[in-house]
Amino acid sequence: MTQDDSLELLAAEVYGDVAVTAVIRPAAILPERAARQVLVELAHRDVRSGGTWFATPAMWQRYDGPWAGLDQPGDAQLVGTMQVAYGVPTHYDITIYRATITVVGSAQGWTVESLCDEALGYGGYTLAACPRAELRDPPKPFRLGR
Repeated sequence: MTQDDSLELLAAEVYGDVAVTAVIRPAAILPERAARQVLVELAHRDVRSGGTWFATPAMWQRYDGPWAGLDQPGDAQLVGTMQVAYGVPTHYDITIYRATITVVGSAQGWTVESLCDEALGYGGYTLAACPRAELRDPPKPFRLGR
């Protein structure tokens, strides 16, 4: 079992309602222009003002309906989460590196791809068409005496 597998199992135990978690490798990189468009659209679709998205700099969450109040989800249920990092790899890019679909989301037909495609679509991208992070070779092992 790898460290990533252990973290995913821990997350499943903590959240309890996780149906699918996918580590996006290589990570998807949303370029600056598209990132700005996505952030504007997520703000327009905020759960606290009648929408279905709750976005923070570390996580974008999709609900099946708007919240009952500012901090009260009410009957709205979480269908999925995208873990993101702002300002990576460049100052204005957004990196998407993990997505999770809850049991509720899975029952409603959501997939990792459909969740990511909805959010990325606000910037004109799909998960499949989004640029990817460059993977580098790991460093050579350190050897004494050479």
